[in-house]
Amino acid sequence: MLDAIQASAGFTLGLAFVFGLLIGSFLNVVILRLPPWMEWQWRRESRELLELPEPYEPAPPGIVVKGSACPKCGHTLAAWENIPVLSFVLLRGRCRGCGTAISLQYPVVELVTALMFAACAWRFGASPETLAAMVFTGLLVAMAGIDLRTTLLPDQLTLSLLWIGLGLSTITLFTSPTDAIFGAIAGYLSLWTVYKGFKLLTGKEGMGYGDFKLLAALGAWCGVGGILPIVLMSSFIGAVVGSIWIAWRGADRATPIPFGPYLAAAGWVQLMWGPQILQAYRDWSGLN
Repeated sequence: MLDAIQASAGFTLGLAFVFGLLIGSFLNVVILRLPPWMEWQWRRESRELLELPEPYEPAPPGIVVKGSACPKCGHTLAAWENIPVLSFVLLRGRCRGCGTAISLQYPVVELVTALMFAACAWRFGASPETLAAMVFTGLLVAMAGIDLRTTLLPDQLTLSLLWIGLGLSTITLFTSPTDAIFGAIAGYLSLWTVYKGFKLLTGKEGMGYGDFKLLAALGAWCGVGGILPIVLMSSFIGAVVGSIWIAWRGADRATPIPFGPYLAAAGWVQLMWGPQILQAYRDWSGLN
């Protein structure tokens, strides 16, 4: 099989796509179950710290142990109802038990993850870089999904991405150890400085600490030279998409909009094609 993967680009892309569908299905579970589990843990730790009585509060479903079920009627999904994308089509987007509409999040996350995994395989081929890029992609998809739903960026994911990036830099997979370390420092301090400046000027918090940690993690993967392109790309995407979202929803401009998904998208593009984009810009601007 390894020879077939290395010899056939089409086979490699197809395998990456199918693998992405399966991982996307798991990421849906992470997106939906990790925040309630974190909140349950926070409440327990807070009561313990404040020495408050411990009421009976059953733990929410775990990420791995408990099988999938309809959140409306509790119908436990059969194996054929758990097939990524295909089950959504076969069920016509509705629960087989109660007929409640199934969220579009499920097929969207699965398809997006599959396409991004295929892009990783197309960009790096059958190589260690592809496997690392898939880990990078999966964590970014999970963080973007959680941030969109809850405006939270869990430390369990941001710090995992940071340490994996620093660890991979020791074998210079995407960048050197020095570049990764300074990239992480520059990533954190750049948004922290903006946050502090905005708070001093307005008295308000413009973003959360999770954004600093996410950019630090992206710096560990992309190096210090990737920080400015990531900030520019994410700011541009955020301004465009945020303006459209505010106009469409009729929301106030003071309505908080999660910045994590835009950082994740820009960081993914930078890791995949950062040098090529920079070279294209130099060619266009005549800087060479």
